[in-house]
Amino acid sequence: MQRNGLRGKTALVTGSTSGIGMGIAQALAAQGANILLNGLGDDIQIARLRQSIADENEVDVAYHPADMSKMRDIEDMIRYADSDLGSIDILVNNAGIQHVAPLTQFPVAQWDNIIAINLTACFHTTRLVLPSMLSRNWGRIVNISSVHGLVASPNKSAYIAAKHGLLGLSKAVALETATTGVTCNAICPGWVLTPLVQKQVDARAALEGLSDADMKQRMLIEKQPSGEFVTPEQLGGAVVFLCSDAAAQVRGVSLPIDGGCVAQ
Repeated sequence: MQRNGLRGKTALVTGSTSGIGMGIAQALAAQGANILLNGLGDDIQIARLRQSIADENEVDVAYHPADMSKMRDIEDMIRYADSDLGSIDILVNNAGIQHVAPLTQFPVAQWDNIIAINLTACFHTTRLVLPSMLSRNWGRIVNISSVHGLVASPNKSAYIAAKHGLLGLSKAVALETATTGVTCNAICPGWVLTPLVQKQVDARAALEGLSDADMKQRMLIEKQPSGEFVTPEQLGGAVVFLCSDAAAQVRGVSLPIDGGCVAQ
């Protein structure tokens, strides 16, 4: 896509104040899209992030602190977008949390929260933005799933269930919009060195008595044949492609960006 190919569009990226979401928001802004950020963080840091993205790309950047586990917060965020930035043209459902424990020891509250944020929130954002997308006959919905939406590993039952469910939701929405100018797809990242993954690195390093660097290398060898982490910038590039005219007939796909993980 040529630079500024999304000029005049408005994009909501949930969970975009750090990590993958920030990389995606920056990539969309570089194409001229106005951005609604959402996520956790220090107010001053978020203000600086907004200003930086706006200044670098000459776009409007707003922020809403919606708790993605709460339907009313999500509804308020969409109303805010409509009034302050215009209707949402691009929705990237990225917000997510993780908890690692065997199923028999998995806290019920953690299960409920993971399903709410990683899956149910995506239903709410999609149902709220889809009518206006359909009325304009243009829209892009990109759901950030995971390789764990395609394969499983132990001790992550809630996350895996949510990410598998998100792929099903993506396919259903893609079929329901198949004859329109709205597309819905999912991206399935492998290991990305986000704060969420760093917590897993730290926990395993402490448990196994390894250094941070050695633990990262072991985790990559276990799952990612390339031996390298996927970057937020690479995922941002994939989202930009899915928003382009070239991807107008890419519908309902689950795209692994995983260094070869699911090819094994």
